[in-house]
Amino acid sequence: MDAITAGVLAAVVGLAVGLAAGWRLRSGRRASEPTTPPRTSPIPEGADEVVAVLRSSAIVLDESTNVVKASPSAYAFGLVRQDRITVPELLALAEKVHRDGQIREIQLQVPRSRDSTQTLHVLARVAPLGDRLVLALVEDRTHEIRVDEIRRDFVANVSHELKTPVGAMMLLAEAVQDASDEPDAVRRFAERMQQEGQRLSRLVQEIIDLSRLQYDDPVDSPEPVEIDDVVVAAIDRSRVDAEDRNIRLTAGGTEGLQVLGNEKQLVVAIGNLIENAVSYSPEGRRVAVGVRRREDLVEISVTDQGHGIAETDLDRIFERFYRVDPARSRETGGTGLGLSIVKHIAASHGGEVSVWSVQGAGSTFTLRLPLLPYRPGQQARGVSQVAKEAP
Repeated sequence: MDAITAGVLAAVVGLAVGLAAGWRLRSGRRASEPTTPPRTSPIPEGADEVVAVLRSSAIVLDESTNVVKASPSAYAFGLVRQDRITVPELLALAEKVHRDGQIREIQLQVPRSRDSTQTLHVLARVAPLGDRLVLALVEDRTHEIRVDEIRRDFVANVSHELKTPVGAMMLLAEAVQDASDEPDAVRRFAERMQQEGQRLSRLVQEIIDLSRLQYDDPVDSPEPVEIDDVVVAAIDRSRVDAEDRNIRLTAGGTEGLQVLGNEKQLVVAIGNLIENAVSYSPEGRRVAVGVRRREDLVEISVTDQGHGIAETDLDRIFERFYRVDPARSRETGGTGLGLSIVKHIAASHGGEVSVWSVQGAGSTFTLRLPLLPYRPGQQARGVSQVAKEAP
């Protein structure tokens, strides 16, 4: 072996020995270093995904009743702030469940927010989640409870309103029987019975109409509706009453406007406003119906020259069975449902109804509905024709 070959061989052997020694040194250091266990979530596998998709507000608590996971709605409703539950009753219930592992539920009223006076009606159900955690599910039942309250009030009001004309008719029938020998008295009592019968018939019909409206949503089968035709039909409903009381009906404004919805319902809504205006206007006055476009809305206003409405009553006149003047309502046969029907129809068409009134200066009710762009070339009967035909 020559000197060059021996030198190369020695270099290769030295390199191999050095690499082996370095590998052993690094392996020794790696073995001496403490191993860090992987971080694990305290929530059981899969529970995190379930909490994220629950419709109820979900809160996961640890042994110290600290919040380790909460859905966005739990924060939105103010049930959780930072890592603590803000409702003492819910916190106490979670502590009991953590101690004995028994599932519990409770109904609570909690503030909607820290600075709000409104309250939420919630149903909370708390159950153990694994060995160390507790899961609280909070369901907002505010809407359901309010609907139940409205339904109970409606049934109670209907019962009361039906009893009044029925009781009056029974008393009048007894009076007729006792006055059988007095023709004038019999005639007078018979007229009163006829009035009470008409009032009862109108009340029953408006209750039926209101019930139908709740199930007949115009959004299910909407159609283009000509506002001109609606105004004509609505005025025709009150034409006879207006002539009897020498009240002039006039109409005018922008022609050819359309909305999307149910024509019969809109005739009822505007017709109710006109009927109220005629009923509460002194004889010889005028009731005006105006139509105009305001940006993407159609505004139909009904203005009377009556006695007006007190400011304290303006916020309540759209409530069911509410009457500004009960004595006047008995004379006109008013049921207190007409304006609530108008409000319901307006809302179901995506609009609203409002009122302006000053005592001694009359009132203006305005129905606002989303505008449907008018199709060119379509013929429509203008509301100006109604003014010519009205008395």
